[in-house]
Amino acid sequence: MYIDNKWTPVEGDELAGFLDQVNPIGGKYKVSAATTKVDYRMLPFYDQVAMIRVKDPAWTPANLYIYYLTDQGNLYWLNGTSPPIHEVNAKAPVKITDDNVLEYLKFFCFFVRGEDGPFLIAESMDDPYMPKNIDDRTRSVIEGTIRPASYEGKSETGNFMCDAVVYYSNALFIANFAVEPGGMIRMVDDEPIATDLSVKVDAPVA
Repeated sequence: MYIDNKWTPVEGDELAGFLDQVNPIGGKYKVSAATTKVDYRMLPFYDQVAMIRVKDPAWTPANLYIYYLTDQGNLYWLNGTSPPIHEVNAKAPVKITDDNVLEYLKFFCFFVRGEDGPFLIAESMDDPYMPKNIDDRTRSVIEGTIRPASYEGKSETGNFMCDAVVYYSNALFIANFAVEPGGMIRMVDDEPIATDLSVKVDAPVA
């Protein structure tokens, strides 16, 4: 979802100003205008909040991307925990609709992580975050399990009900989610459908 072509590069003075503001990220990731690539994109469930993506070839691990939400000049590092998202949801505020709820679900589950990484909404082998170097048996298990997430309508209490296959750690689950209008998400039910896979999702953000 976040390695795609919907990004606009940040360049020149704007790039230099942004990098000055964040350097070093988290006290450990150095950035420089010569090597660091910065892009931004709008998100459909906010009116004026953009997401910023930062990448530098010198970082370890090599596949680390750092993401921020920016709201009126304030930066919120999407570091794998839920507080930055809930803070922006309350301030912006978040505007979840029938049309964008699945995008929001994918965003939230990717950036609010457990001990073993993201809760990737697994829809297609073409997803850049799906493991690539996998044996044929594992590939056929994953291909036979994943499918597009679906929006199932609103509950009596006004929550958006969604259904998706989740890739977390080395397992796939079918999960039912209740997405509240304010942006909280609850996993109502989950059922493991493939466990002990030989690969995990590897997509560090912090």
